[in-house]
Amino acid sequence: MTEQEQSAGTEGAATVPTRSGFVALIGATNAGKSTLVNRLVGAKVSIVSHKVQTTRAIVRGIAIHDNAQIVFMDTPGIFKPRRRLDRAMVTTAWGGAKDADFIMLLIDSERGLKGDAETILEGLKEVHQPKILVLNKIDQVSREDLLGLARAANETVAFERTFMISALNGSGCEDVMDYLAAALPEGPWYYPEDQISDLPMRQLAAEITREKLFLRLHQELPYSSHVETEKWEERKDGSVRIEQVIYVERDSQKKIALGKNGEAIKAISMASRKELSEILEQPVHLFLFVKVRENWGDDPARFREMGLEFPR
Repeated sequence: MTEQEQSAGTEGAATVPTRSGFVALIGATNAGKSTLVNRLVGAKVSIVSHKVQTTRAIVRGIAIHDNAQIVFMDTPGIFKPRRRLDRAMVTTAWGGAKDADFIMLLIDSERGLKGDAETILEGLKEVHQPKILVLNKIDQVSREDLLGLARAANETVAFERTFMISALNGSGCEDVMDYLAAALPEGPWYYPEDQISDLPMRQLAAEITREKLFLRLHQELPYSSHVETEKWEERKDGSVRIEQVIYVERDSQKKIALGKNGEAIKAISMASRKELSEILEQPVHLFLFVKVRENWGDDPARFREMGLEFPR
């Protein structure tokens, strides 16, 4: 190769344009959105539990793939709202979709297009951003059923592409990343290369504890329970002291959160402290308190704390 050809090759490599954009991940409750975002980002940025409506506000997970920075917006599950908090979450989900460069609809292949998924497909007809369809849990459904689902969904909404994946084991996820990295608009990256989320650490810590709360007590405790980080103290020995409050709406719920002889709250604290120590890479002293705050679901300040607009 001549010197001139080498120079030209170097210049070509140096001028590969960067791409960036926001991808809103929407779907029905428990479709696997948070699991998929964590998989695509390659780190835990969104909490996961079996409880419906675990994600309340938009959580942004930031991934680098090839020359593209992809900002995934994990939105609350879309369902038929019954309470003020429900309405706020559904409004937030649709608002996130309309602000994104791309919309990714995640469908639970086992559940198909019934109920909330069908409602979401109808709603997407009014959204003009490019959309891709992602069928999740493909290892649980026959190929014929998957093809039927893809065909039915594409007859309702004009999707740019359809992907079949397993968020749990990662099958098919690389294809999604390849497509988005090439399809997003050219432009500078929005965040530093080593940043994986825009969630403040105090809020992430509260989310981790809320996840452990739901994993431990998801059948007994209503999803309206809320966690706030009230104190965060970096100590001279390199550890951090964190004080958090779990808010419930009734005394009966407080008893459930504490458990017999405090067993439940101890287990929740231990699990949360372990994960926070791993994330922060420093020792964590975590102190949890349970308080009753009646009708907090009607308090605008609590909605702001969660990153939600208070619906009137």
